[in-house]
Amino acid sequence: MKSRDAQSVGSGSAFLSLLPAKKVVKYRPDEVIFSQGAPCAEVNYIEEGLVKLTTVSNRGRGAVLGILGHGDFLGEECLSGETHHQTSAVALVPTSIVAIKRRTMLRLIEQDRSAAAHLIDFLLNRNRRIEEDLIDRVFNSSEKRLARALLLLSDHGKRTNSQFILERISQDTLADMVGTTRSRVNFFMNKFRKLGFIRYNGGLKIYNSLQSLLQD
Repeated sequence: MKSRDAQSVGSGSAFLSLLPAKKVVKYRPDEVIFSQGAPCAEVNYIEEGLVKLTTVSNRGRGAVLGILGHGDFLGEECLSGETHHQTSAVALVPTSIVAIKRRTMLRLIEQDRSAAAHLIDFLLNRNRRIEEDLIDRVFNSSEKRLARALLLLSDHGKRTNSQFILERISQDTLADMVGTTRSRVNFFMNKFRKLGFIRYNGGLKIYNSLQSLLQD
């Protein structure tokens, strides 16, 4: 396979065109894609939808590690020799996953630098998001964490033209993402609405003015 310009795989469709074959699996909302501790032999690429990554400690404490969307990878740890998933992945909305065998993915990134660049770009961006999430949890209040989560979800919807993503995310899921209770989420959502930061009529709408809460 000829190497292509590293900039040629900037989109998901371009990356998928490099695959010799596609195995697409569709998941319903709240359906488990893989579980922590399960065998890990494939790299999963999100073609469409939204996925929640979670982990559970040895003491049984759970945490949401992040929300991934179109163009993101799951289970890439198998490329470094891991044989079992370190996290669990659950579809938040109707989601399409392209399953890529470990051997196929390794061959692809070895032979095509554009595919390798696409994976590296994802890993760098995800590490940045994880760092931002950790800073958010340590230094920000639950109100600010909720505001940031809503803005990130809204951005996912805009980038993927999935305007109904926010309507499909329950307050329980938001509470898990933020690390607070559902009642607190409900309290802050009502507060945001009264301040004009969000709107409920005709579906949930997030306004950019919500960012002002993160600047205080």
